[in-house]
Order: sequence, then C-alpha cells, then structure tokens
Amino acid sequence: MSKNKLSKFADLETFSCVLQYPYARLEAEGFPHRGVWRTGYFQKPDAPLIIELGCGRGEYTVALASLHSENVYIGIDRKGARIWAGAGVAHRDQMSNVAFVRTDINLLDRFFAPGEVSEIWITFPDPQMSKTRARLVSSYAFRLYHRILAPQGIIHLKTDSPFLYQYTSDLLASNKITPILHTDDLYGAGQEILRQIPNTQTAYEIQWLSRGKAIKYISWQLSHQADFVEPENEPEHDDYHSNARGTATPPLIVGIDQQQNSREL
Repeated sequence: MSKNKLSKFADLETFSCVLQYPYARLEAEGFPHRGVWRTGYFQKPDAPLIIELGCGRGEYTVALASLHSENVYIGIDRKGARIWAGAGVAHRDQMSNVAFVRTDINLLDRFFAPGEVSEIWITFPDPQMSKTRARLVSSYAFRLYHRILAPQGIIHLKTDSPFLYQYTSDLLASNKITPILHTDDLYGAGQEILRQIPNTQTAYEIQWLSRGKAIKYISWQLSHQADFVEPENEPEHDDYHSNARGTATPPLIVGIDQQQNSREL
C-alpha cells in the first residue's frame, strides 16, 4: 500500500464526519445511528435524509449539502481513499449536514431503518454490463432500497452510459413503474429538468460533457410490490470502459453553477 493511501486512511480516522464500518466491525458492534440519524447524529429531526451510493470522492454529496442546508446527506462508498477528498472538505468546513459511511452497499439496511431514507442518488456508477447483480440499479438493488426508502422516497440516476439508461428504463417498465422525470440528454433536449433537480455536477460529469457525451437522468419511486423482476432482454452494450475513469484524477469541484460551466466547456 502506498504512503499516500496510508496517509489518507490516517486522516479518515480524525474526520468526525466519517464512519467506517466494514462487515467485521458491523457484526461485532452493530451500528448506533440506524433509525436515529436525524435525531441523534445530525440533530435535525425534520430534515430529509438523502444518500449517495458509490459516492467516490464525495464531491456530489458535499455539493448537495452546500446547496441545501435544510437537508442531511450521507455519501456511501467502500473505498476510503476515495471518500477522503469530499470528507476532507466537509471536515475542514465543519459542515453539520453531511457524513460519509465507508462500507459495502449491500449492507445498507444495517445502517438505515425502514422508511428512514428520503432520497437516493446514484451518480455515474459502473454499469456492470456483464454482472446484473453488481449493478446499483437492478431488481436485486430495488429490493434492498425498498427496505430503507420512505413510502414516497425518490431514486435519482445520472449516467453517461446508454446501456444503463436504457436498462433502467426497461427495468422500470417491467415492474410497471412510471418515471418521474427522464431524459437521455440532460444538457440538450432535457434542459427543462435542470430546473427541477439540484444545480451541481460531478467532476466526472464535466469530463464526459467536455468529450461530447450526453448525460442521462431518470428518477422514480418504488412501488409497494413485494418483489421486483428483471427485463426479459438487455440493451446492446455500449463502449464504457471502467478503467478509463481511473487514468486521471479530476479536481474536487463543489457547487458548480451549471450555466457558467456549460459555457466554459
């Protein structure tokens, strides 16, 4: 392990906004904030609780928290070296409405009680074209999210992958779920939707826009059905390559004005 990673891991231990619960610790101790995030950890009993899954470097979680102090936000990722960047900003700025949990997303219901989560954001995940169960959007994932979402809870997906966008649309249709908002070109034909969702972009989103990729967005609520099914067929795979995202580390960007940013691109 590099000295840089070791240094980041040491920093995480000092960040009060970071909660590290690998499976072994969770089994041994349980999680003290489950069901009492608002009243206990954040001390904001009336605040909507919003989580970002696979938050990576955490810039989207921090940006949302900066824009909406009336809400509380939790970024979740299993990679501590990634979380370090956003957590460092939250720690430095003493942000009282943001936290990060380092754990496996499959353990979500060990961290949140039924109905505790108001919204879920999934921003630019690996589409996992060959591994349905590994996707952050799937019938398996829906069953997990259903256990923690409030009855009117909303799930948001942003992606540059045509495959994942079409698969999500097909998955919703297969489960008779009507999208709330959806567009296959958020900064083109779908610009009207920008007035209805948080006005911020991830660093990777800026990269994809600068390369001419269309950003897709879709949101929905889960139905009250007991189970969820997969679409009969999968869309054609696209040219996504996960390793391309690791070739360069973009700067941490918080609270970007989208109109100005579009001009700069």
